[in-house]
Amino acid sequence: MSRRGIAVAVGILFLVQMVTAMVGTTLIDAFENGDTDRAPLTVGVVLMMCSGIAVVGIGLLMYQVLKDVNQRLAIWYPVMRVIELTVSAVCGIYLLAQLEVVPNHLLWVYIPTGIGGLILTYLLFVSRLVPRPIAVLGIVGYSCLLLGVPLDLLGVLDMNEGAGLALLIPGGLFEFVAMPIWLIAKGFRSPTPVDEVGSPALAT
Repeated sequence: MSRRGIAVAVGILFLVQMVTAMVGTTLIDAFENGDTDRAPLTVGVVLMMCSGIAVVGIGLLMYQVLKDVNQRLAIWYPVMRVIELTVSAVCGIYLLAQLEVVPNHLLWVYIPTGIGGLILTYLLFVSRLVPRPIAVLGIVGYSCLLLGVPLDLLGVLDMNEGAGLALLIPGGLFEFVAMPIWLIAKGFRSPTPVDEVGSPALAT
């Protein structure tokens, strides 16, 4: 698959995973709020599974590009995306089997999402595969996501409303606007390889 084809595919998958996750989460939230209809709940779980499959696809495709930057670090991006899918799938299966939501289920998904996202955006930043402002937006977004997890668990804020919800905005803009639009319209730039300590490698 060409680099241009990978860029377009990744851009589309970012949009797919965001839409399916938002709709799926809405349907599951409706169940939490008292909607006992099993059909919408099942659809919601299936959509979350689809979102998870999409993020794994993003991880595998991006590895083909990121490995030219820093292979040892890049491999952890698809690994985190597989973990993200696994956590989401386990929570979804439990929900359908027990008709009970796993406590803080989204927070457990956010952890591998945030770690993987920081790996991705760091490599994007140092390699200049996309404009650095886009990479910085992603770094801020995933950092806010990881910051929100312990704050939510400690009861300082709620990631579903108010200040907690605001922490999701930078990451949402990165995944649903900046990154996919750039990749679909422009594709990847030529990467700058990174040496073992994470600094741009000197040209040889």
